[in-house]
Amino acid sequence: MPTISNKGRNMPESPIRKLAPYADSAKQQGKKVYHLNIGQPDIKTPEVAIEAVKNIDLSIIEYSPSAGYESYRNKLAQFYQRQNVNVNSEDIIITTGGSEALLFALATITDPGDEIIIPEPFYANYHAFASSTSATVIPVISTIESGFALPSIDIVEQLITPKTKAILICNPGNPTGYLYSESEIKQLAGLIKKHDLYLIADEVYREFLYDGDDEHFSVMNLEEVDQNVIMVDSVSKRYSMCGARIGCLVTKNKAVLATVMKFAQARLSPPTIEQIACEAAIDTPQSYFDEVISEYKSRRDTLITELNKIDGVVVTKPKGAFYCIAQLPIENADDFAQWLLESYDLNGKTVMVAPAAGFYSTPGMGLNQVRIAYVLNKKDLVTAVNILKEALLVYNKR
Repeated sequence: MPTISNKGRNMPESPIRKLAPYADSAKQQGKKVYHLNIGQPDIKTPEVAIEAVKNIDLSIIEYSPSAGYESYRNKLAQFYQRQNVNVNSEDIIITTGGSEALLFALATITDPGDEIIIPEPFYANYHAFASSTSATVIPVISTIESGFALPSIDIVEQLITPKTKAILICNPGNPTGYLYSESEIKQLAGLIKKHDLYLIADEVYREFLYDGDDEHFSVMNLEEVDQNVIMVDSVSKRYSMCGARIGCLVTKNKAVLATVMKFAQARLSPPTIEQIACEAAIDTPQSYFDEVISEYKSRRDTLITELNKIDGVVVTKPKGAFYCIAQLPIENADDFAQWLLESYDLNGKTVMVAPAAGFYSTPGMGLNQVRIAYVLNKKDLVTAVNILKEALLVYNKR
C-alpha cells in the first residue's frame, strides 16, 4: 500500500475542530451544545456586504486577477490609511483568507528546516502552516501567571540561530487576547533589524480592543524595518464574514510581493463574489463597529466574572480579540472536553471547549487549559459557564 508523507503524518490536528464528531453525536442525542470552542461570531454581517451580493449583476463569474481586484485593493489601502497605516494598493495581495496569506508568507521566506519563532500559546494553525512548508516552529513560552505577556526580549534573542527566518506574532492574540504594546513591537523591530529577520504580524483582530486608551500599533508603522515586515489581515472577524474566505498579505518588500505573486498565480485567483462583498463592506459605518466592540467588551466582562466564580479556575482578562485561556482544576483538558460531549449534560445541555494543548508546540504545556471564545450572547455565556462549573464537580468526583 502506498505510504503517507512525513509531512502529512506530522500535520497536527485542529484542537478547535477535532471534537466536532462528538458534538454532532451529542446533538443527534437531543442535547443542546454551547459552542465555546470556535471563533465564529454570532454578530450579523454588515448589510452593505449582504446587499452587494444580492445585487450582483454578472452573466459570468470570472476569475479575478491573481492579486485581487484593483478596485478592492485601492479601497482597502484607503481603509488602512484612515487607520494611520501608510500603505498603498501595490503593497497588498488579496488572498483566500488570512490562512492563505500566512501560507504564502512562510512559503516565500522559508526553506525546509528553517525556523520560525512564535510566542506560545499561539493560533493552532500556525503549526499546521509551518508543517505545510516544512518550517520548524521554535516556541517562546508565555505563561498564564504573566497574563501571557511577551517574555524578555533577551529570552527571544537566545532562540535565534542561523536557521531562524522570522518571528511571528498575533496582535491582539488568538488564543490569549494579549495585546502587544507599541514598546514591545519596537523591541521586536530592533531584534529583527539586528539579525536581519522577518517580522510577520497577524493583525486580524486589530479592531477588537476593550480597555480605555489601549491602541493597536501595526507593524506596518515600523518604517525603519519596512523591508522586514509582513502583515496578514482578514475580513473574517472584522465584518463577521468568516465564510467569505478573503484576507490579504501586506508588505513594502517588493521581492516578497513578487514571490508571493507566484504562489498567488499558481492558485489562480481569490474568490470573485466574496471580493465584491468585501469591497462593499469597507463602507460599513463606524456605528456598526462601535456597537460590536461594546457588545464584545460586555461579553468579555461577563465571561471573566463568571469564570472567576468557579473554584480552582485561573483566567486572565484579555485585552483584545474574543478569546481567553482558562486553566481548569483537572489534569487532562482533552479528556474533559470529550467527556463533556460524550457523557455529560445539565438538563439536556452541554458545552464544547477547545483543549489548549493544541495551541502549544512545547510538549506537556497547556494540558489543563482550554480556550474559550466569547462569541455567544451574554445569557448563553452565563448558562454555558454554569454548565462548565457543574461539570467540573461531576468530572472530578468520578
